[in-house]
Amino acid sequence: MELLLFMFLTVIPVISDGLTVLGPSGPLVAPLGSSVVLPCSVDERLSVEGLEVEWRRTESETLVHLYQEGESQTESQQQDYQDRAHFFTDQIQHGNFSLRLDDLRAEDEGQYKCKVYIQQESGETVVQIKDVERLRVSGSSRSISASVGEDVTLNCSVDSHIPPGDFEEVTWMKTDENIQVLLYQDNEGHSPNERYRDRVELFPAEIHKGNFSLRLKSVRTDDKGVYMCQVFAGDLSANATVVLERLGFSALHVMMLILCISASGSALLLFCLIYCRFNTKGTNTTGKYSDLL
Repeated sequence: MELLLFMFLTVIPVISDGLTVLGPSGPLVAPLGSSVVLPCSVDERLSVEGLEVEWRRTESETLVHLYQEGESQTESQQQDYQDRAHFFTDQIQHGNFSLRLDDLRAEDEGQYKCKVYIQQESGETVVQIKDVERLRVSGSSRSISASVGEDVTLNCSVDSHIPPGDFEEVTWMKTDENIQVLLYQDNEGHSPNERYRDRVELFPAEIHKGNFSLRLKSVRTDDKGVYMCQVFAGDLSANATVVLERLGFSALHVMMLILCISASGSALLLFCLIYCRFNTKGTNTTGKYSDLL
């Protein structure tokens, strides 16, 4: 889930050396993995010539983004912010120096300083990312293969600052058939669908770690498909999918099949031997009888 936050309605002006720079009215809050906009602007049009804008972390002076000589100097960025921190290039001429920070991480929490230089004037404002709300769900990056009759685990791991016990709901759905496979609610899990009843369960000892992986027992051929693990916590929700495919026969099934084929072949061979022996005896008896005549 991605969210782009804009906070331009109310701004706090900061004056330094004659240039008034506008920032947000308060701290920013955004979900982990989302995109957030850190507001920074002036209320007048500035010439791009001689304009310089710096975005830095206040506690470490780490360079997050630099605009200089009419373009973004991306090679000067701290490596952690390369390809994640961007200007709205078409808005610079209008005095908008806001920074878009993508793929928000927990370590992005903190204060950022936007400092604007133009000729002999300068000004700055400070923006704080107060909370990064973490709710990210990951499943399996690859499809899972299973054998008919065996058990299989469908992975679902939750990264969140919220204790797993406080999650309002976790559901497992078979999305290609729109079937609710399992519902975890009020610290209890059960299957509302008869097809999966007594065949699905979570791992209770792992739930406090944010592990909501699903164990599917006695796999059937019709279990093949796409499964989604979805987590709900207040206004936040996130999901991940797992693909179960290539449902083949287990080693036990293959062995039994070979034994059956072998047994069938042995029975057929025995029948042929008996038949041939009987025919041979019959021929010999007839021959002896003919000799007597």
